[in-house]
Amino acid sequence: MRDTFLVFGAPNIAQEEIKGLTSIMESGWLGTGPKVAQFEKEFATYKSATNAAAVNSCTAALHLSLLAAGVGPGDEVVTTPMTFCATINVIVHLGAVPVLADVDPITFNIDPTEAERRVTSRTKAIVPVHFAGRPANMDAILAIAARHQLKIVEDCAHAIETEYKGRKAGTIGDFGCFSFYVTKNIVTGEGGMVISSAALDHERVKLLSLHGMSHDAWNRFGASGYRHYQVVEAGYKYNMMDLQAVIGIEQLRKVDQFWNRRQEIWLQYQAAFADLSVGRPAPIEEDERHAYHLYTLLIDEEAAGISRDEFLVEMRNKKIGVGVHYLSIPEHPFYQERYGWNPDHYPHAKRIGRQTVSLPLTSKMSDRDVADVIEAVRSVVTK
Repeated sequence: MRDTFLVFGAPNIAQEEIKGLTSIMESGWLGTGPKVAQFEKEFATYKSATNAAAVNSCTAALHLSLLAAGVGPGDEVVTTPMTFCATINVIVHLGAVPVLADVDPITFNIDPTEAERRVTSRTKAIVPVHFAGRPANMDAILAIAARHQLKIVEDCAHAIETEYKGRKAGTIGDFGCFSFYVTKNIVTGEGGMVISSAALDHERVKLLSLHGMSHDAWNRFGASGYRHYQVVEAGYKYNMMDLQAVIGIEQLRKVDQFWNRRQEIWLQYQAAFADLSVGRPAPIEEDERHAYHLYTLLIDEEAAGISRDEFLVEMRNKKIGVGVHYLSIPEHPFYQERYGWNPDHYPHAKRIGRQTVSLPLTSKMSDRDVADVIEAVRSVVTK
């Protein structure tokens, strides 16, 4: 038994991030300013993209991307039931209609065949989620979008390092939306980023992210002198702060180091659980790069001798933090009441959502932490 609780998704914060925060505090400029601009530039370079717009969450990134894609009241947006509620809620907030397509039972990503079956004359966009860091079948999704004149908004909350057939996640569709939430592969505490394939879309996302103003605070109050601004559209308060960006800059410099460590842990888990009666993640395709954001097991009570929820309790009793990603969207009462969704209509997502559990997988974990997780899983399942 561990002496301390192993926190699920604990970020890897070092002295570089702390020094960066101190420098920002001492500078007197905490809000949106030069560090945000630097983070945007460096993130775009990392993703081999022409632009990047920093915002305060991936939720904001999705909302602004769908707006820039022209999605509005009455339009339909096809997406997956295996995702966080934010993917669905931004569609709801636009007055549009979310339409769910079941997932592939192996990859847990949206099934392109199911997605195309749900396209109608009202469909405006498709939102694939690169679940756990594994890329969705983007060739098939691109073909669907071309056939039906749809916009593609990639939900890359799990997929900062993900690549699909030599292309970086977030640069394949029309928009790529990223998360820097505290449990993500690089963190800013809260934060997000939008990559846009079209320059005009990038400009609109930037404009909408800060009240629709023509100049942000740094360009109004900076050392170059005051500049008047004009509000040209009713935008939102979605901007990132330099306080966040300075952390992101330092985290991005270590992104490959972090990825390598998570890969080591992921592979150790795969080997350690090979003989257990649990479902493990599918092997990674040769032409893909997995971001190793989540390591998920499927706990089938009949096979494992323990239910998923009992497994969660037992792991916490052993001081191991675990997560659930995710109970499928149709299981939640709001969506059932509003859209009449029935989990049985999405059988793969239903089964996965009721069996899945995410184990700790962060670059901060020590070898002892990894060994403790493995020992705990094996003792709980074999018991």
